[in-house]
Amino acid sequence: MDLRIKAARVSIFSNFTLVLSKLGIGYWMHSVSVMSEAIHSGLDLAAAAIAYYSVREASKPADAEHRYGHGKIENIAGTVEALLIFLAALWIIYEALKRLIGGSHAVNDPIAGVAVMGGASVINYLVSRYLFQVAKDTDSIALEADAWHLRTDVYTSAGVMLGLVALFFTGFHWLDPMVALVVAAMIIKAAYQLIKEAMLPLVDVSLPAEEENIIKDIISHHAGQYIEFHKLRTRRSGRDRQVDLHLVVPRYKPIEHVHDLCDQIGNEIKAALPYTEVLIHAEPCTSPVDCPACAACPEKENVTRERNE
Repeated sequence: MDLRIKAARVSIFSNFTLVLSKLGIGYWMHSVSVMSEAIHSGLDLAAAAIAYYSVREASKPADAEHRYGHGKIENIAGTVEALLIFLAALWIIYEALKRLIGGSHAVNDPIAGVAVMGGASVINYLVSRYLFQVAKDTDSIALEADAWHLRTDVYTSAGVMLGLVALFFTGFHWLDPMVALVVAAMIIKAAYQLIKEAMLPLVDVSLPAEEENIIKDIISHHAGQYIEFHKLRTRRSGRDRQVDLHLVVPRYKPIEHVHDLCDQIGNEIKAALPYTEVLIHAEPCTSPVDCPACAACPEKENVTRERNE
């Protein structure tokens, strides 16, 4: 089984359990902050389901209709997840403001909520750490988005827990909707970061500067075997990267040597950046025939020697 699919299933199971726990205790306590956390976890569950679907579909090989593979399904999934988070935050804000303006209801047994929030924080931290590791190993943006959902849930659950502790000691029931507003603000921030990361590959933005520098360094390592390179283009589709460039080689260099050089550069890039497809367009040097550099070109001397032999 694909490691990404296994991780997505773990996330679905943990989120389903937490949603039921938070909904039950939140409804019994009449706590808008706990209920807001339940809604947050519900969207985490939806996000986990979307992540599961996207990594399953994105792992399919390229076909006649999708020549470049299905990787961008992960980016679409991340965008949908972010929009769901925004909707959840708006609902939380609405409920919290309604409680503040209309008067806060008494919260039953805050300590029970503290126990549930504490347990949820521990579970989400462990699952998110696992998802982050799998996302790093498989270069999956959908799993990374799911991991960030859960890690945000860790912080928001901890915030709700602290708010309930303060409510228990002070008796100020308005603390409950105030904490819910803080939770909503944190959710909106996470959603903004996620939607930015997920949508950029959909418009074929270049790879990060550090990754492009790795590619350029690998090409430059072979500088003695070509004249120059240009038209370097990069993009990302889910976990897959696409790289293409033009490589100018000496006009006298045998075609099999050019082919071997392109293969070597491509293999080194793939080794440094997994899940990368490399396309190199080799073209001969177009310097004038009487170019001094061509006259002294060792490739020309080699070709001349081979022909004479």
